[in-house]
Amino acid sequence: MRLKILLLILLLPITALAQYHVSGIVQDSEGNTLPDTKILLSRGAFSKSTTSDASGFYKIDGLKTGTYVLEIINGDFIDFDQIMIQRSSLKHNIKLKNSKDYELGEVALTGETVKSKMEKKGFAVSVIETKEASLRNVQTNELLNQTVGVKLRQNGGLGSRVEYSLNGLSGSAVSIFIDGIPISVYGSSFSLNSIPPAMIKRIEVYKGVVPAHLADDALGGAINIVLNQGAKNNLNASISYGSFNTTQANLNALYRFEKSGFTVKASGFYNYSDNDYEVSGRSIVDIDQYGRQTPITARRFNDAYRSNGGMFQAGFTNTSWADQFFIGVTASDDYNEVQQGVFPTINPYNGRYTESDALLANLTYQKKDLFVEGLDINVHGTYGERNTFINDTVPWAYTWSGERMLDINGDYLKLTSESQQGGGPTLEYNNREVSSIRSGISYAIDKHHKFFINHVYTGLIREDHDDIKSLLENTFKEHKDLHKSIYSLSYELKAFQEKLQLNLFGKHYRQKVYNNKPIFEQNENGEKSVVNEIYESNKSYTGYGAAASFEVLPNVTLITSAEKAIRLPSETEVFGNPAQNTMENPSIMPEIAHNYNFGLSLGSFHFNNHRLKLSTNVFTRDIQDRIGLPLERNPNSEVTPYVNQGSVTSTGIDAELNYSYKTLGFIFNISHLDLKQDNGVGIAIPNTPFFMMNASLKYAMHDIFQKNSVLNFFYNAQFTGEFYYIQTEGYGSNVKGLDEFLVPQQIGQDLGISYSFPNNKVAVSVDAKNILDEPLYDNLRVQRPGRAFYLKLNYSFNKF
Repeated sequence: MRLKILLLILLLPITALAQYHVSGIVQDSEGNTLPDTKILLSRGAFSKSTTSDASGFYKIDGLKTGTYVLEIINGDFIDFDQIMIQRSSLKHNIKLKNSKDYELGEVALTGETVKSKMEKKGFAVSVIETKEASLRNVQTNELLNQTVGVKLRQNGGLGSRVEYSLNGLSGSAVSIFIDGIPISVYGSSFSLNSIPPAMIKRIEVYKGVVPAHLADDALGGAINIVLNQGAKNNLNASISYGSFNTTQANLNALYRFEKSGFTVKASGFYNYSDNDYEVSGRSIVDIDQYGRQTPITARRFNDAYRSNGGMFQAGFTNTSWADQFFIGVTASDDYNEVQQGVFPTINPYNGRYTESDALLANLTYQKKDLFVEGLDINVHGTYGERNTFINDTVPWAYTWSGERMLDINGDYLKLTSESQQGGGPTLEYNNREVSSIRSGISYAIDKHHKFFINHVYTGLIREDHDDIKSLLENTFKEHKDLHKSIYSLSYELKAFQEKLQLNLFGKHYRQKVYNNKPIFEQNENGEKSVVNEIYESNKSYTGYGAAASFEVLPNVTLITSAEKAIRLPSETEVFGNPAQNTMENPSIMPEIAHNYNFGLSLGSFHFNNHRLKLSTNVFTRDIQDRIGLPLERNPNSEVTPYVNQGSVTSTGIDAELNYSYKTLGFIFNISHLDLKQDNGVGIAIPNTPFFMMNASLKYAMHDIFQKNSVLNFFYNAQFTGEFYYIQTEGYGSNVKGLDEFLVPQQIGQDLGISYSFPNNKVAVSVDAKNILDEPLYDNLRVQRPGRAFYLKLNYSFNKF
């Protein structure tokens, strides 16, 4: 692996191509010069930005011949322009229009945004922009949970296990990427909640069919986090504090030397919460020494979470030989107390916790128009270590009161397993060597035809040992290997003045699994021997698909896609994860699905100060060998493996309305699906929400208290229909006790307010979550935090 990364560095092309620049003066409609105006220049995926100086002068260099789009932002105004570089530098003065059509608060923009362009490529995709959220105490996961067709499945508060459901498919069926790299490479200590919105440029949510450039085995969809990649000097820091002793802080900085292009980037984060919120329910009881159970409302007492980490990169940006070239390191660690097993039971855990850490080196290279115009290359490599430690050595039984249980004699009760989880005391280490390489080449023959070749490799070598076990058992460690390669080839067509966009792609999947598990046997004479239980597999599969969109009328676009997709089992599903209370299943089979989407996009329609956009998508997912938790499982069990559930069909519809009037914005979306077994009976898959609605309202007020300040008000509401978290069909409606396994209908409502001071350097926000303190539940009916309040301070500095 080290050799592969070294070869990548040695093979990076260094070419000297002709470079030009554009410069000029920024003025208002009356001819006055405008300092501090941001100019963003873009051409396809290439972009550069600068800010006009005190005299209104701006300059952007390092440009090649071609046509570029300029986005100009000054205060509350935005404008778009177009320039052409023709083998010489260009002087181009910019004159802003003082028209309300360009006011940011009214959202009536004249240019097509990246979000709009992506949503017209034929894929069922939602694009989340994070600029406003970066000023508030809003987590990345919360932004996703407000997106049409997306449902967050979380086992508790901050730091708890999270799954993402897209159109009813969840778990590893939904792939998560950071700039196209699978997030699993970074480990549990570097999660989506660890990445603040301030670090993110946008979030792409693909439902069902996934484009080939991501080159992964996503089955139900994919979430791609696109981090800020600009080369503009900046510093951003924020800190927040709130309920349950929750503290979160992050720092992001970038500095570029203009002449050489040498660039340094650094970011860091810190998260902590006691997670001591109140819970109640079937298993939340106090138990006296005679075994009598009393239902109580209890505070979680062994659920604290802490994570911190950072990323440092150094390299070059916007040079003749590289748009981006970085070598860097990512480090993170976390501490996570474990309150319960898979399900809440009458005996919570106390003293069980996990720790994890990751240290990864990374390399990034991107270059557009390499050697010839239209030939683009990108390479990203990661190599390092990820480790997990599980500590469970407390032998005493506890109740939800937080006190030790007493036996009938009044003595402290010791568990027969002498550990909180029934498997016995453990000091287990899971040590992993991980590697990943993503590479892609694309070539645009002209503006109508483009080809892509992509490859993603991920490798994992894992060894497990337990310090509590004997010397013999630790001498023969369990060895696990998992290697995955995915190749993709795609073709993109734009025709009829780009009214028709077509994407055809094929994928080839390969996965190798190796598991060497030592089994210790003892004969009748007491002599011990070791037998290696070995499982090996090497499998390959092929998938293919297409996505298309056609603009029937201006602002009326039909969108459709279809795919045969393969989803290879993940590390947790194959080898288990003691930190998440899951067992191994090395022989688990891949999922195979046929995904279909048909959608309609209407808008944006502009009339006076009103803006309206409507979209809808009908989908079906026909899945063989679906991977998930067992459909019939004991709600008192503490651990469980992942299994193949058989054939499953998911059908449904999403719809979204987006409306704005001046500084008022409103979004409403709704999702309904049926997820059932194909067993002739059509039994619904348990632990799956089938009906969801989200609504958000925003109102902005300008020049409040101070000129050029902005006061924003936010309101969010989320509705989830009732569903059972274990399989209940077939028992009959008269069976008593089934309601205990029902996750009831629920509505969560949040309020927020933020104030941005003049010059946008400082912003302060206050957020109230679950303002009515409603009981909210999530994955497997695990209760989520009640009413909570948070204060956040954000500081940005862009001039140095």
